[in-house]
Order: sequence, then C-alpha cells, then structure tokens
Amino acid sequence: MKIFRLKDLEWIPASHENRESPSVWKKVLLQKADLSEGRVQMVNWCRMEPEKAFRAHYHEDMEEIFIILKGQAKIFVHGEEAELGKGEAVVIPPREVHEMKNAGGEDLEYLAVGISQGKGGKTVVV
Repeated sequence: MKIFRLKDLEWIPASHENRESPSVWKKVLLQKADLSEGRVQMVNWCRMEPEKAFRAHYHEDMEEIFIILKGQAKIFVHGEEAELGKGEAVVIPPREVHEMKNAGGEDLEYLAVGISQGKGGKTVVV
C-alpha cells in the first residue's frame, strides 16, 4: 500500500502554462512511476454512508487507486491499516486483500481508479 497526501505536495505550474505567470497550478498526486503498467479499466465516483464498509476482496490483475474527495476512511490492506481524508490517496497493488470503511459521521466520497494488466483477472471476495 502506498499513501499519497496532497498536503505534503507543492503547487507547481501546469506543464502547458507560462512559468512566469501561470493560470493553472497543480499538485502531482500520482505519476507513471507510482502506477503499474496496464490500461485504465475503470474510473468510478463512489459514495459510502457512515458506518458502512465494503467487503474484503482483491483483484487478480488490477491495481486500484482510491482518492478521497470527502469524509474520512479507514483502509485495511494486507494487514496494514491507515486513515485517509480529503486530498489523500492510496494505491493498492494487484492481489492485495483490501477493505475500506467510512470512519466519519458523513458520507465518504472517493474516486476509484482501476489499472488492469489485461490478463483477464477477476475480483475475488474473501
């Protein structure tokens, strides 16, 4: 599990901007080196109600990235545990059992991005 926190990243001008007077600033949350080779299989905007959790599972050939947009989450990956909030992300490698629950009193909203290695793998609930 790799965790990325927006608060730890600096704002830099977007690559297409005038460096002297940029109109768009960015924080690079994830780069090519942070992710597996493959193709984007899914991009989902997800919502989880308070006190809910998704079932522990893994993906045979898909890396999964969760980017927290709103609320607080507790993530469990292969025996590790971490808390995530708005502006934080976690990268979960293929075959790593993971579970996430809403750790706050409001809806949790997050983006789920899947990068498939294209080997026809499945999602396996444990």
